[in-house]
Amino acid sequence: MLHTLSVPIIQAPMAGGVSTPALAAAVSEAGGLGFLAGGYKKAEEMRKEIAAVRELTDKPFGVNIFVPSEEDVDEKALLRYRQVLEKEAERFGAPLGEAKWDDDDWEAKLTVLYEEKVPVVSFTFGCPSPDIIAKLKEKGSFVVVTVTSTEEALIAKQAGANALCVQGPEAGGHRASFCNTDTVYESVSLLVLLQQIREVVDIPLIAAGGIMHGRDIAAVLAAGASAAQLGTAFLRCPESGANPLHKNALIDPQFQATVVTRAFTGRPARGLVNRFLTEYDKLAPAAYPHIHHMTKHLRSAAAQASDPQMMSLWAGQGYRLAKDMPAGELVRLLMKEVKEVVEGMNRLL
Repeated sequence: MLHTLSVPIIQAPMAGGVSTPALAAAVSEAGGLGFLAGGYKKAEEMRKEIAAVRELTDKPFGVNIFVPSEEDVDEKALLRYRQVLEKEAERFGAPLGEAKWDDDDWEAKLTVLYEEKVPVVSFTFGCPSPDIIAKLKEKGSFVVVTVTSTEEALIAKQAGANALCVQGPEAGGHRASFCNTDTVYESVSLLVLLQQIREVVDIPLIAAGGIMHGRDIAAVLAAGASAAQLGTAFLRCPESGANPLHKNALIDPQFQATVVTRAFTGRPARGLVNRFLTEYDKLAPAAYPHIHHMTKHLRSAAAQASDPQMMSLWAGQGYRLAKDMPAGELVRLLMKEVKEVVEGMNRLL
C-alpha cells in the first residue's frame, strides 16, 4: 500500500474533530494518504465520515481507532483531582463529566471497518488481536499499528500488522504507547527509534513525530521509513477542524513551548503549555479515558469562552513551522522541499 503512494506523506489522524473528511480527501487527492480519526465518536458517525471522504475522492485513505484497555485506576487520586477541578468548572458554568471507563464503541467500529472495507486501518493505544488484523486484511484493508518502542513493534509484527507507525516523543497529541501506567514520558528520539525498530522488524515503517518540513521528511526516509506522518503541520490548514483558538495558539508568542502531560485526559499527550497544564499537570493520575470524560465539558466551555489557557492545545515540538495554507498546497510544498534536499545531498556526495 505505502509503495503505491505517489507522495510519501501521510496526514496523521487527529481526534476531536481536527481530521475532517475535507482534510483527509485533500491530502489523498494530492498524492499522499489522508486519515480520518475514529476516536471519541460513535461508529455510525465514523461511517458517515467514511462516506463523506468517498464523495470527495476516489483515492485511498485511512481510518484510525483507539484500542481499549482496562488498567487499574487509583479511585482516590481520581476523586482528589475532581475536587481540585470543581472550582474551574464552576467558573465556566460547565459541570464536570462522569469519570468513567468505556471502550470507545470498539466492536461497533470494527464492524464498520469490516463492512466499509477501508483501504488503510490504523490502531493507537495498543495492538488488536491477530484475528482482528487477519479479518481486516481479508476485507482488503492494509493494517498499521502505532508503536513507541521495540517491544511494541515486535508485538505488532507478530500480530500480523502490514506496517508500523513509529511515533517519536516529539509528536503532538497522545503518546500511542500500549501501556498508560509508564511514568517515563520521554524516550529516544524518532530517528534513533526508527533505527532500533528497523533492527528487529522487517515490515514497512511510517515515521511520526515533529515532522514539519521537507528536510524532516528526507531525514526519516533516509533513516529507513517508507513514509512520513505529519499532524501538527496540517493543523492550520483551512480544511482542518481545529478550533480557531488552537490554530492561532500555534503562532501566538504567549505559548512558548510544548510538554507531555496527563492533565487533560489522564493519558500522556504533548500540547502547548498553558495555565491548565501548568496548574494541574502534577495532580492528574493515570486514568484514561476517565479524566478525558471528566474534563471534556470544561475544555469545551473554555473554547466557547475563547479561553485557550484552559483548552487542550495538542501540538508537536515543531509547531511554530505550521503553515496556514490549503492541505493540497502544503503537500506539494513539502515535496518540493524534499526534492531540494535530495538534490543538495547529491551535489555534496
